[in-house]
Amino acid sequence: MLQPITLRTVKSYQQDNDKASVNLIQIEDEISATFELLKVLHHYNSQSAWTLLIAPDHVPSKALLDSCSIDTSKLLVIRQKHLVNLEYVLSSALHNGNFAAVITWTDIVSNNQLDSMTLNLEHASAKFYCFTKSNPLNNLVPQPQ
Repeated sequence: MLQPITLRTVKSYQQDNDKASVNLIQIEDEISATFELLKVLHHYNSQSAWTLLIAPDHVPSKALLDSCSIDTSKLLVIRQKHLVNLEYVLSSALHNGNFAAVITWTDIVSNNQLDSMTLNLEHASAKFYCFTKSNPLNNLVPQPQ
């Protein structure tokens, strides 16, 4: 059974209390993605729960995290190449109570995958952040003011 997932584009510094949604962070390049990731990590760094990051090998740089005073002892990084069942990992992390935030790096989860996953976000104990690349066509459409 498909569950409705509300997708919103947010900046990581705009924290939202609606747990029944995916915080979709649209980025334009690796530099902006890194800055947004640091904002999310910094926000959850002060909490006692873990933060899970699913990312490729080059993300994040340990030196960068150390220079930004991110406590890496509360950060669990799972490399994308080591994942066998992404939906199971996401669902387990979102519901087991040990994580404050679950973050997927750029384009690890596609919109089609998000639609088909049954993550049951209404009962999640963690916030879910999904990084995605901005669609260049969206940048051409004038935004309402």
